[in-house]
Amino acid sequence: MWVVFAFLSAFLLGCYEVNKKMSLTGNAVIPVLFLNTLVSSLLFLPFIVLSYATDWLDGTLFYLPRVSWEVHAAVFLKAVIVLSSWIFGYFALKHLPLTISGPIKATQPVLTLVGAMLLFGERLNVYQWIGVGFAIASFYLLSASGRKEGIRFTHDKWIYFTILSVLLGSLSGLYDKYLMRDLDVMTVQVWFNLYQCAMMLVVLLGLWYPRRKHTTPFVWRWNILFISLFLCVADWIYFYALSDPDSMISIVSMIRRSNVLVTFAAGALFFHEKNLQSKAIDLLLVLIGMVFLYLGTR
Repeated sequence: MWVVFAFLSAFLLGCYEVNKKMSLTGNAVIPVLFLNTLVSSLLFLPFIVLSYATDWLDGTLFYLPRVSWEVHAAVFLKAVIVLSSWIFGYFALKHLPLTISGPIKATQPVLTLVGAMLLFGERLNVYQWIGVGFAIASFYLLSASGRKEGIRFTHDKWIYFTILSVLLGSLSGLYDKYLMRDLDVMTVQVWFNLYQCAMMLVVLLGLWYPRRKHTTPFVWRWNILFISLFLCVADWIYFYALSDPDSMISIVSMIRRSNVLVTFAAGALFFHEKNLQSKAIDLLLVLIGMVFLYLGTR
């Protein structure tokens, strides 16, 4: 059942990426990211109140238990990792085509799989090595597609931002599996959203607000609300999948990155991006790699 939840999370994550792209195009990054964390935190506020002040949620999946300061510290570290990944990813997404950034992020399961092998004792079999090979090949072919649009992978800083976002995202996924061994879904998701919001408020007031007149102006778009909605639901389902003792972070991460199907379709339909035929071949290699990774775990 955890595999089904992983696929549902992937679809919602794709919707999140599309709305994020719509929100960031020609817009200030930091305010959009802050509002994302703020709306996400407000969505979970009723669950905090109902859990702490009433017994209405007792015994349900949405109950938020009281936890120790050690647990808060562990969740705060997750917030730091995720927020760092988001900051790099948001700036990159603003300046790169969705059909470039999406497939690069689709290589994240390869890194997660290697990390799971090193940290959790998972071992790659023949099918999984074939999957890794396809994913790496797709990345190099994607760089050729990027050069056609004036994007050189070795000289474009937004490519490096995307790569840093992917590395931190992979680290976050591995840390999630570690956290979900002992913690419940609501504890992790609620508190890490609140901690992210607090940190983004500091970034907003300290870095963006004093320089707001000299940078890209902020424009309100309703897609900002959809960013938070899709992300909260996608993450809750993701954490719930990981809470299953039989779940594998390498497979969940792989499935989640199939959201590239949604982002690729949106790049073609809504953003009219270029070189779709060659990028489709790159995307096909990513998907073939994912199939082999899945076959290797059966």
